[in-house]
Amino acid sequence: MAQAPLAQAPLEGLRVVEMGTLIAGPFCGQVLGDFGAEVIKIEDPKAGDPMRQWGRTKPKGHSPWWPVIGRNKKSVTLDLRTDEGRDVARALIAKADVVVENFRPGTLEKWGMGYEDLARTNPGLVMARVSGFGQTGPYSHRAGYALVGEAMGGLRYITGEPDRPPARAGISVGDSLAGLNAALGVMMAVHARHRTGKGQVVDAAIYESVLTVMENLVTEYDLTGYVRERSGAVLPGIAPSNVYPTRSGELILIGANQDTLFKRLCDVMGRPELAEDERYRDHAARGANQRQLDAVIGGWTVEQDIEALLPRLEEAGVAAGRVYRAPDMLADPQFQARQSIVELPHPVFGSVKMQNAFPRLTETPGGVRWPGPALGEHTEAVLAEVAGLSTEAIEGLKARGVI
Repeated sequence: MAQAPLAQAPLEGLRVVEMGTLIAGPFCGQVLGDFGAEVIKIEDPKAGDPMRQWGRTKPKGHSPWWPVIGRNKKSVTLDLRTDEGRDVARALIAKADVVVENFRPGTLEKWGMGYEDLARTNPGLVMARVSGFGQTGPYSHRAGYALVGEAMGGLRYITGEPDRPPARAGISVGDSLAGLNAALGVMMAVHARHRTGKGQVVDAAIYESVLTVMENLVTEYDLTGYVRERSGAVLPGIAPSNVYPTRSGELILIGANQDTLFKRLCDVMGRPELAEDERYRDHAARGANQRQLDAVIGGWTVEQDIEALLPRLEEAGVAAGRVYRAPDMLADPQFQARQSIVELPHPVFGSVKMQNAFPRLTETPGGVRWPGPALGEHTEAVLAEVAGLSTEAIEGLKARGVI
């Protein structure tokens, strides 16, 4: 699938000014940019977004993280701590549909750039405000990071093995969920603007974004008093659904917790009698005897070669798969057939591979048009074309260190 030209993308014509750093706010901008929005990212003239340096840096301090989080964006440098820098930012926001920010609540108000201030000149403005605890409440002033939001939202407590302290995912999932929630809120607010002509604030808190995906955790406690605990690789009472060893040492995932699927798995195992065993014959029985059943299945899979076992399970209609790492993704034919990973030219790395834009739209797909740009790469063009500044004014800002 070829990458979508800007004019074919669903958000073509939507102008976004992104003010913020790290992951939560910028991920919102990444999602909007993937689907065609013009994303103007404002960065500090000296350091830029710290994501330019995070992770395993390559030549000249370039981070493999930046090409992804900065993709499809225009980099404009502005010192927002100066009056001139804020004046230029206001001029850009006056011509924008959306502004995304993830400063600590109160920062923009201190600068005279709160929503009420900006909406006076742009009443249709949608402002996405991403923070750890939201814009209101007794915790709103606290520094908000994903690890705290994930814990407060309930995710950390139930993640990991039951005999160990809570674990974390290998990514900042709280930040990403908040960015997705903010992007979803932006789309809702833009749709509402079609009816009312007015913009509004999208208040996306990390802890609430995590809470959104916690299923019935709170309701279950409210109605039954049960506190969900850490359970490792399984969900208590859902069996079989686990990772199992194979002869090579590689793990295989098998999910056959429905009666029909379990019977198919038993047939593949050459143990059809297990499907009629009173310990395993229905969902409740399998849940009550989960550990014993997993031991039986694991004892069988450890004697199998995964390359031969996967096709047998697939042919029988049993859900199964490998535990993928990055090299597995790059080699997998499903990823290749759908271009789930794309490769783009890069001025420093030569080329970079990264995930494509999802979800897929059949008529107006998104795409990755360019990787994260150099710091300030688009400053002069954007200030001239969007903010309407003259060449002399831009040179003056540059001389004074504002850009």
